[in-house]
Amino acid sequence: MARPTTAVIGAGISGLTAGKMLGDYGVPYTCFETSDRIGGNWAFGNPNGHSSAYRSLHIDTSKHRLSFKDFPMPEDYPDFPHHTQIKAYLDSYAEAFGLLDPIEFENGVVHAERLPDGGWDLDLQSGERRRFDLLVVANGHHWDPRTADFPGEFTGESIHSHHYIDPHDPLDFTGKRILVVGLGNSAADIAVELSSRSLQNEVTLSTRSSAWIVPKYTYGLPADKYYVTTPYLPLSWQRKLVQKMQFMTGSNPELYGLPKPNHKFFEAHPTQSVELPLRLGSGDITPKGNVARLDGRTVHFDDGTSSDFDVIVYATGYNITFPFFDPELVSAPDNHIRLYKRMFKPGLEDLVFMGFAQATPTLFPFVEAQARLLAAYATGLYRLPSAAEMERTIDADNEKFMGHVLDRPRHTQQLDYFVYEHDLRAREIPAGMARAGRAGRAS
Repeated sequence: MARPTTAVIGAGISGLTAGKMLGDYGVPYTCFETSDRIGGNWAFGNPNGHSSAYRSLHIDTSKHRLSFKDFPMPEDYPDFPHHTQIKAYLDSYAEAFGLLDPIEFENGVVHAERLPDGGWDLDLQSGERRRFDLLVVANGHHWDPRTADFPGEFTGESIHSHHYIDPHDPLDFTGKRILVVGLGNSAADIAVELSSRSLQNEVTLSTRSSAWIVPKYTYGLPADKYYVTTPYLPLSWQRKLVQKMQFMTGSNPELYGLPKPNHKFFEAHPTQSVELPLRLGSGDITPKGNVARLDGRTVHFDDGTSSDFDVIVYATGYNITFPFFDPELVSAPDNHIRLYKRMFKPGLEDLVFMGFAQATPTLFPFVEAQARLLAAYATGLYRLPSAAEMERTIDADNEKFMGHVLDRPRHTQQLDYFVYEHDLRAREIPAGMARAGRAGRAS
């Protein structure tokens, strides 16, 4: 069959991986990127504003789990590479597979209009309008900051962690009373960095739901090397086993003065940090529960206490945003978007999403798995089921991967990589190929 002309929005991890697999299968594509460089979130100081990397950032997933299966990370990389090494790795990946030529830099998609009979008209930064048969959306979901909405008003300075660079940029974090709101990986990193005694700050860490804090190393090896789930046992059984064993890791935040989690281990995304328990235990960071209200420079907490602050850093996550779509066509209110296999929106068969999941414990191989399905679909080897069956499967998959997690915007796209990858490779792609075969014979 003729290959569809294909547009890919974004040259971050997901866009590069999608392009690599499309190229392998001979599908002509053009990648539209708003920036002058690849890497998306991992391009520190990205001119398009889509990077959340701060100067000291190291990846929380070890290189052993993070590497693309067909392009391992260099042997001389440390277990947990710095963001500059991740960017260099992506540059090498793009160069090795010839992924730069199809990218139009500084020419992002301003508006995507779906045609009545299928296909897309794309309005570009250049002012051009271009038409494509298939649209692949890979614009990422860690670039549009979401800020907590507390009663009252804070009259000090406030920033979101997305804009944090280092203790001197964009604000001078020296000799300040600082409140960090949130307890994800970024909140932990930033609180640890700003609590260094050399900066003479007073740092308080506030959390609504609290979080289990897992170490990066266990028995001298990266802890995620031990994280393996199997598709052959119910996930609920595997979670219960891990929950019973969590005391061995010292992951209970109550041990360090933080509030009791309002969820069991692995019912929300855990926080990976070696240093945060140490800083809490050393008195360098003051733990607090949720913020009750703001009053000038005074912050009142749910426990009835209050303190004065100069700066609030909101490490409160991100919105899933598609600025190029009309909201009535595609949107993700409260980060909810119903996607079949986290890729296809029922009723829009010429539209594919890449990378819109919080995959545990790894991201790069997850988008690789999605790219295999994308390529099979674009070449006609794979066919989608009916819209009704897609909706039923979305419900079942949401229950399987997210039925146990907190109802929070951060967890609307949670999934287990090992189970997801096995499902695509062993079940979904073969089933879709069988559907394509039947359709071909019928025609």
